[in-house]
Amino acid sequence: MKALVLGATGAIGSDLLEQLLQDDNFDRVDIFVRREVKSSSAKLVVHVVDFGHPEQWATQLTGDVLFSTLGTTIRAAGSREAQWKVDYTYQYNAAKSARENGVPVYVLVSSVGANAKSKVFYTKMKGALDDAVQALGFPGCFILRPPSLVRKGSDRFGEKAGIVALKALNAIGLMRNFTPMPTEAVAAAMIRLAKSGRQGTEIIDSQDILKRDFE
Repeated sequence: MKALVLGATGAIGSDLLEQLLQDDNFDRVDIFVRREVKSSSAKLVVHVVDFGHPEQWATQLTGDVLFSTLGTTIRAAGSREAQWKVDYTYQYNAAKSARENGVPVYVLVSSVGANAKSKVFYTKMKGALDDAVQALGFPGCFILRPPSLVRKGSDRFGEKAGIVALKALNAIGLMRNFTPMPTEAVAAAMIRLAKSGRQGTEIIDSQDILKRDFE
């Protein structure tokens, strides 16, 4: 299988890339990034692209599955408009091109609570993308909505504090759907979905990401 990956340098994307390169079911992995990525794997093909001009690289989006894990924070992006461009526009344009090129399977990382009608900017943005990519008509379209993520080696104080608080609430039976999830577990579920041969559109919410085998 040939895999295409958007967001391969992010928290989930880097775990996804590592697992894909170790998986014998995939003989080629193409990643689309803003800057060069070094790897000793013969399976890896790196495309350094300008995400603002998808017409320059859209024809390279050919393969068996597109994994999309691209995303940023409003703090890093600098504004809501800039975050929307990364989290929605760039991902939608890539998905649209992949579908036009005949890619049959699309696997997207969204967010818990994603809803296009939400009054919260982040969940509204994620929900809008979920709706838009479903309308593209992929034979297999899988959208994962993980809760808070446990990133390996994270030094974000707020993230660590939030994980501690959620685990404390989980211990007394509260907010179980928001139990923090390791990024590598989300990546593994994405790969299982891609290899499952399943058809149709599925939205996998929160803890179902860990509970379902997708076989």
